[in-house]
Amino acid sequence: LDPLRSLLHSISSRLSASELSGMMFLCQDKIGKRKLAAVQSGQEFFNILIEQQEITKDNLKLLKKLLQHIKRNDLLSEVVQFEEGQLHAPDDQPDEHEKPVAVICDYVGKEWKKLMRELGMPEVKLDRIEARYPRQLYEQLVQALREWEKGKGKDAKVADLIQALRRCNLNLVVDKIND
Repeated sequence: LDPLRSLLHSISSRLSASELSGMMFLCQDKIGKRKLAAVQSGQEFFNILIEQQEITKDNLKLLKKLLQHIKRNDLLSEVVQFEEGQLHAPDDQPDEHEKPVAVICDYVGKEWKKLMRELGMPEVKLDRIEARYPRQLYEQLVQALREWEKGKGKDAKVADLIQALRRCNLNLVVDKIND
């Protein structure tokens, strides 16, 4: 899963409508009123900024400025932490897990614990993730999949994810991965 998109999704899910409006107002000169009028969510707004190269994993100045403007220091500190993590992370090579993990995160939802149990993740880790990201279903699943991948190392295979999804009767997700 692209770490930047994961961060933006997490931020988007915690923005109020008025906060999003405030951020969009500041970007009228960069995006244009007509295009902004069609935006329905923070995710769409961030996608436009990514497309226009206003936000990249190496340049989050605009994002930080927007979050400062709406006085969301909690989200701003997450962006700063993300930047610091990027400085120490090796260059990300796109891997075979990117698409399946993104699809799983988009479609599994509240069944995430069932899936992670099927993948052999201990209950203690699931509880810890849930406590760390309360009421953030998407982020819980992202973190759980990262933990699973980290634990498996080189043995983390897409085939294992697909088999676990099938055992959980999440065949629609498997179909989406295969598309």
